[in-house]
Amino acid sequence: MINVILSGGSGTRLWPLSRTSLPKQFVKIFNDKSLFQMTEERNRSLCSSSLVVSNAEQFFLASDQLAESSTAVFLLEPVGRNTAPAIALACMLLEPEEIVLVTASDHLIKKQSAYEDAVKTAEKLADQGFLVTFGITPDYLETGYGYIEADGVDVRSFKEKPAKEKAEEYISANKEHASKKLPPKYLWNSGMFCFKAGVFLDELKKHSPAIFEASAAALKAKAVVQERQYRIKHEDMLAIPADSIDYAVMEKSDIVKVVPCDIGWSDLGSFDSLDAEAEAGENGNSVIAYSEDSPEPVYVDSSDNLVISSGRQIALVDIEGFLVVDTSDALLISKKGSSQKVKTVTEAIKKRKPELTEAHRLVHRPWGTYEVLLESSRYKIKRIVVKTGRKLSLQKHFHRSEHWVVVSGTATVTVGDKRFYVHPNESTYIPAGQIHRLENEGKVELAMIEVQVGEYVGEDDIVRIDDIYGR
Repeated sequence: MINVILSGGSGTRLWPLSRTSLPKQFVKIFNDKSLFQMTEERNRSLCSSSLVVSNAEQFFLASDQLAESSTAVFLLEPVGRNTAPAIALACMLLEPEEIVLVTASDHLIKKQSAYEDAVKTAEKLADQGFLVTFGITPDYLETGYGYIEADGVDVRSFKEKPAKEKAEEYISANKEHASKKLPPKYLWNSGMFCFKAGVFLDELKKHSPAIFEASAAALKAKAVVQERQYRIKHEDMLAIPADSIDYAVMEKSDIVKVVPCDIGWSDLGSFDSLDAEAEAGENGNSVIAYSEDSPEPVYVDSSDNLVISSGRQIALVDIEGFLVVDTSDALLISKKGSSQKVKTVTEAIKKRKPELTEAHRLVHRPWGTYEVLLESSRYKIKRIVVKTGRKLSLQKHFHRSEHWVVVSGTATVTVGDKRFYVHPNESTYIPAGQIHRLENEGKVELAMIEVQVGEYVGEDDIVRIDDIYGR
């Protein structure tokens, strides 16, 4: 069985923790592990290998977070077209008889043993030629999930995200079933699936032929970037109709089964759902520190709050039932129960200051990281860290010059037709318009301070002449 991990998604309801360049599945929220890492670990003993479907821009995040022993295959999408094309492309890389376990990369599952039992049940049904989905037994009223109407493992219908009154009907029906010792009638649609690759593709071709044909054409024209890494061309990806697996296949097929399960599942789609997973301390206050040097918050007559901290000291006075999310460049404060509205906040921020939805001050790149320390309209100061054996693209800038000061490690610098070394406490200057490259050929990380000066210091003032990462 192959674990297909869908690692796209932007997590807009978890801003400012989640950004376009570092979405929620890659943020190390729990014990210095990301949800993506936890997903791969959870399925390692159940599956022979992993196939990661990733946005091309997030490939390096996914590959860096996998275990060193991983032999995962990567399928890189230049632009997302929803889950049906992503799963179709993955299945087209596999043998038709291969059983596929499709999982999202941003779900939390706390009951590993129950999860393994559910997967084994699904695997048996998949082996019999069914398309299998996983239905989560609801433990509270929820209007943010789709529902599955079930009769044991038989699917009666799929339900859209319900209004409150309809969700109450579903919960009431489940209680009635429980009183008769029957399995629940209504289940949350988890977005996890299990089936043979060929069976899924046959059903996709039958019910959504346009997606099947366009996906087959796109995969045929794929580029092999390197071993176990495939990239779909941009124009071919755009030619695939965008649709979810539920709309394209599951709601139309007559060979669908569901595995009801209670696995401690959450899609962590909001800060309220994240709050439910955080361990409450004194007076019901809980804290999630995703920075190693985050100090404990100070609470004065405050209770039932969730604080997510990136390193600054936070103090709450006479505050009750709030969510406080602090990052280096943005602060979100919300009442508990209102965090679904964060998506609206994100949309407003994107219009006013789009860079705040794109990246944190600390930005991950294929070669390492950079952190913006200070910036204005005409200058920007960064701390740049380049991993051993990595190098930036050969590039130039039209509107800014750059001053580089090496702090640790040794920089291999190319400027024009010159190539030279810069050691700690030494510096060099890159004039605007000059072709240049930074490399780390040493055995330790390279750290340096970069000062940009010019009429414009935006990240889009870059012309890449050569780039080993295919950007």
